[in-house]
Amino acid sequence: MSGATPAKPAIAIVHYTAPPIIGGVEAVMAAHVRSLSRAGYPVTVLAGRGKAAALDPAAFVQIPELDSLRSKDTSAALRAGHVPADFRERVTLTRAVLEPHLARFDIVIVHNIFFKHFNLPLTAALWEMLDDRVLPKCIAWGHDFSWTSPSSRKAVYERYPWDLLRQRRPDVTYVAVSARRQRELAGLFGCPPEDVRVIYNGVDPKELLGLTSQGAELAARLGLYVNAPVLLMPVRVTRAKNIELALAVVAALKRLGHRPKLVLTGPPDPHDPASMAYFDELRARRRELDVEAEMTFVFEAGPEPGKPFFLDARTVGDLYRLADILFMPSHREGFGMPVLEAGLAGLPVACTAIPSAAELAADDALIFDADDDPGEIAGRILARLESDPVYRLRRRVRVRYTWDAILEQDIVPLLAPASPRRSAADAS
Repeated sequence: MSGATPAKPAIAIVHYTAPPIIGGVEAVMAAHVRSLSRAGYPVTVLAGRGKAAALDPAAFVQIPELDSLRSKDTSAALRAGHVPADFRERVTLTRAVLEPHLARFDIVIVHNIFFKHFNLPLTAALWEMLDDRVLPKCIAWGHDFSWTSPSSRKAVYERYPWDLLRQRRPDVTYVAVSARRQRELAGLFGCPPEDVRVIYNGVDPKELLGLTSQGAELAARLGLYVNAPVLLMPVRVTRAKNIELALAVVAALKRLGHRPKLVLTGPPDPHDPASMAYFDELRARRRELDVEAEMTFVFEAGPEPGKPFFLDARTVGDLYRLADILFMPSHREGFGMPVLEAGLAGLPVACTAIPSAAELAADDALIFDADDDPGEIAGRILARLESDPVYRLRRRVRVRYTWDAILEQDIVPLLAPASPRRSAADAS
């Protein structure tokens, strides 16, 4: 149909083993599966060992020939520097088993097999498929390299098939997991470093921070991972909370060139006309200040547009773990419990002299007056945050090094279609 969105390429991820096998490469594969699947890419993992349940929602194909422990006799001979008599036979068998599977995909991501000596018949089979142009677009993901590893260097030799592990192919896209690994691989290949892309490993905020499903979905919907600083107001919509000042401070942060996000968790009282009128005033003021994207009332930010949205205590706790600073510009508070909650969550506090701050937080809170200039308050908040290395690293990781950010910024650009490959019949 004209105008239809093109289907995303089908991706195969290939390694010796897959989750639930425990290992650094396997953990990265699992993260790639999750982020690619969330983005709508059909993903299949091919490995010698693993379990489908540990890779959901990806498909899993177990191919024993991929396992690094497949042939102990062959492996032992190769480790000793001897090419066994059955090496050619094992290469042919591995290719015969693997090639029909890979023919179904548009892109194959190969973890470490082009760089490590653990299954050289598999490495040689992939090289031959590339030579015959029957392999899909190939991305070689390098975590470490036998030729440069102090522990593995003694297991590789200056001849075939070990020399495959140090040769660069122009028809393969090479990825290293750090700038150091990039330099190692470029030195091994004798090519400019820019011929090897760097794609760092990432973190999953939902898993690491123990977020509820509702909290993780809300964070993604509000853009909490890509905006900074994130200011949290865990209060209801009442005039005592001085939300007008909060809007003005967010506008000042925006004018200073930042991408702030202010999240107010509590609702207005939908049964009180005065409360709803104040809520409407605040939304109008938000439009006037041009901070509709920078300030969110959670009450109106649910998954169903137009339907009031309410948070439970656990999800509010998620927001404490995600925010950068607690912001309470209240005219008055009987106590101000959020200050203590922020202290327990390790969250900096900026607020007026409410009892919990003036009497308990003392010098550890940034205290301002409700009549202070919004630009001055914004400057003080920025100075407090920017002087904190924990905040600076946290912001950098949140904006740049979550798995979803890495997918969008680094991996998706690699997934463009490749030149047509030859069919198996043409290659024979």
